[in-house]
Amino acid sequence: MSETRGQGGARETGGGSIAHRVPDLGALELLLAVARLGSLGGAARELGITQPAASSRIRSMERQLGLALVDRSPRGSRLTDAGALVTDWARRVVEAAEAFDAGAQALRDRRDSRLRVAASMTIAEYLLPGWLLALRAQRPDTAVSLLAGNSTAVAERLLSGEADLGFVEGLDVPVGLDSAVIAHDRLIVVTSPGHPWARRRRALAAEELAATPLILREKGSGTRQVLDVALGGLARPLIELSSTTAVKAAAVSGAGPAVLSELAVGEELAMRRLVSIPVEGVALRRDLRAVWPTGHRPVGPARELLSLTRG
Repeated sequence: MSETRGQGGARETGGGSIAHRVPDLGALELLLAVARLGSLGGAARELGITQPAASSRIRSMERQLGLALVDRSPRGSRLTDAGALVTDWARRVVEAAEAFDAGAQALRDRRDSRLRVAASMTIAEYLLPGWLLALRAQRPDTAVSLLAGNSTAVAERLLSGEADLGFVEGLDVPVGLDSAVIAHDRLIVVTSPGHPWARRRRALAAEELAATPLILREKGSGTRQVLDVALGGLARPLIELSSTTAVKAAAVSGAGPAVLSELAVGEELAMRRLVSIPVEGVALRRDLRAVWPTGHRPVGPARELLSLTRG
């Protein structure tokens, strides 16, 4: 532990954190301004603080260091010999802080120059385009890349560092990720107008839906996970496809019934290319979530995109 002599010759210990022994940057900038201008009042005006506040900060710095730094007189403020030496040291500290700040800004600029988004298929196809257009209006210089896949693939990309922000549709938050609910969605059963279910007069029972081979997304998709849990199991798929668009096209062609997000089939229902089949005894609703690695809250463009999804 080091020792110094304070005013009056008292010995003072210098142990503990250096942050408690070294003045903060604001105080050092004030001392440099006093040295340059020869006036405490002028230094206060330059830094946008009152003269009493400047005087208080100088006195506090003198007590912290145990040294007299500034002689005040009606003719102005003059550095003591110790003050002149401390000012030289302060200049180096402030210059180092400016270099630190410039380096941190360069890192932020590099981070903000790109945004990598991973999203499950329904969100990628029907929600993200609008959000990304809004983000582009705010950040025209940020290059955005979108990786679309099922919810399992989204989690893998986030955990491996391949994506900065993700969006998933499943029931659970993948291990290792934090999340926020950004929207809600409903799954609906659809068929082509020529399918026998389109002529039903009664709602389809959940048990019948569970026992019917369906056109399904692949395992790992949020849509399939929600449907499987809600029905307590599914029959062997009629067809298994890797995208919402492919499932929808197969249903429109008359290949069989499918279960899709209502976000995905609005146009087809309006034009009667698909028919919605009521189902009783089961609620096919789900949360849509933004996800990111645990403990790493989104920053920069990722944070702005997250804000836009909630708007």
